[in-house]
Amino acid sequence: MSSSSTEPRRVTIHDVARIAGVSRQTVSRALNDKAEIDGSTKQRVLDAARELGYRPSRFARGLVRPDTTTIGLVVPDLLNPFFTEVASGALQAARARGWHVVVYDTADDPEQELATLRVIGTQVDAVVGYFSRSDEDLDRLTAGIPVVLLGREPHTPRFSAISIDGEDGVREAVAHLAGRGHRRIGMLDGHPGPSVRRRWFLQAAAECGVPVHPGWITRAAQTVDGGGAALATLLAAHPDVTAVFAFNDVIAIGALREARRFGLRVPADLAVIGFDGLALGTLVEPELSSVAIDTRALGALAVDQAARLVTGAAPLEPGELVVRAALHLRESA
Repeated sequence: MSSSSTEPRRVTIHDVARIAGVSRQTVSRALNDKAEIDGSTKQRVLDAARELGYRPSRFARGLVRPDTTTIGLVVPDLLNPFFTEVASGALQAARARGWHVVVYDTADDPEQELATLRVIGTQVDAVVGYFSRSDEDLDRLTAGIPVVLLGREPHTPRFSAISIDGEDGVREAVAHLAGRGHRRIGMLDGHPGPSVRRRWFLQAAAECGVPVHPGWITRAAQTVDGGGAALATLLAAHPDVTAVFAFNDVIAIGALREARRFGLRVPADLAVIGFDGLALGTLVEPELSSVAIDTRALGALAVDQAARLVTGAAPLEPGELVVRAALHLRESA
């Protein structure tokens, strides 16, 4: 068990604001000795800060104007173009509001994620991002800050989440492959355990009357090399597979590259369909068919919900916090 659960929580600007009965922006103005703060309010803030032992972070003291709202965007890997596209949408939506976005790349490392969470409360007004830690840890480490989760559903009502509904899109993809005569369809699954995308795939195959042998599902690291290695493993054991559905486009692009090494023509010998709809898929040969989501809309929707939570506006309901996927056919299937 991590020792972090016994550590005292860092006092944040939000704690001072709660005790003083003012906004975070008012605390910032008071601590930065802005003239527009009346004397009694300023004294109340200073008393609260002194009582709590609050020390403004280096970030809060100078890197962001105290009257500017700042969103913290946490992603596991900016080298993955999916997260880059999501970040682009978030940045554009924040920019339209005149807000700052501070991007944290945790390198898909739990310890780096923990280090980020330990300081994020002193730097931002809301958090949007991908996290592997439990809801309990997130609640403790982001106390008083609105949180919008990406890539998972929350188990506490304090958090919002943006979900991806790809079920219909995967159904379209498998139906398309079945309609082209494919009866041996494999999957390159990028999730360490049974993924929701695998469930969608198996349900769609069953609906199409296409049996899926357990050996046709192969675990793939979520990289181009991982996709290539997974396809090589799959075809070595089951060379009669004629189509693959990949967990994401990065894995699918690796499969395209590996298919060429096998001397296979795509899609004549092997059809390939990815998931995500990345712009990168139009730059490979053949162009990648994919169950596509609007990644930039995903980032923008997360910022929109965060903005509502920060300003006190009515938050979007869970049914409005969904990005749906659809099959985009190109050349690979």
